[in-house]
Amino acid sequence: MPSQHNSRSLLLRCRGNPQRASAASQRRGKMEEKIVEADGESGAEDALVGNVNKLTVSPPGYSGAPRKGHLVFDACFESGNLGRVDYINDFEFDLFIRPDTCNPRFRVWFNFTVENVRETQRVIFNIVNFSKTKSLYRDGMSPVVKSTSRPKWQRLPPKNVYYYRCPDHRRNYVMSFAFCFDREDDVYQFAYCYPYTYSRLQHYLASLERKHLPYLWREQLGLSVQQRRLDLLTITNSDPPSHGPTQTSLGPL
Repeated sequence: MPSQHNSRSLLLRCRGNPQRASAASQRRGKMEEKIVEADGESGAEDALVGNVNKLTVSPPGYSGAPRKGHLVFDACFESGNLGRVDYINDFEFDLFIRPDTCNPRFRVWFNFTVENVRETQRVIFNIVNFSKTKSLYRDGMSPVVKSTSRPKWQRLPPKNVYYYRCPDHRRNYVMSFAFCFDREDDVYQFAYCYPYTYSRLQHYLASLERKHLPYLWREQLGLSVQQRRLDLLTITNSDPPSHGPTQTSLGPL
């Protein structure tokens, strides 16, 4: 990946621009008003229903065919999470992540792709609705990125990552990072950390099962609400494990 030189000054100039802040607040306010009207007392990020699906983000008022640099966001894949994208200007975007299933107050994970980029295009992505007050992003951790031609995950330079509390977004915690795209034909993927999907886990467990290891036992306890397999792994000596204690321990659940 290219080095993101001058991204710090770019970020500071952008976030310190009062005209940008005023215009962004007006656009954000109008959008939130519409969402609240349609969804009762829910806030804007609480109304997120599904992931963005090949969403092209163009400047307001633009109605022609998408041009290079009009970014296309997608999170409709396994472990993907991105519910909404707000255009701020040509090089800054506010991103809203969806909450965890059955826990609307917990918002941490993100994983999405970006394509239709312009070579040397510099951007700032603001993940604006984090729920954690403490984050390793404050201690030097940074998001990971890969692209079509470079499929190995790499961490972004920590100097280009900022984690702070923002009064413009209900005082939610915001993580901003700067990035410079360098290959127009690549699809770029950004994530909170290295993804490990359910499918990858199932493939790994199946490969272990095929080895018939004498000390590993795999059992199916049942299916999840979404009909996914729930596994119980027993790692022990080479004798078959006793099922009596296992059944007893599951009784209170």
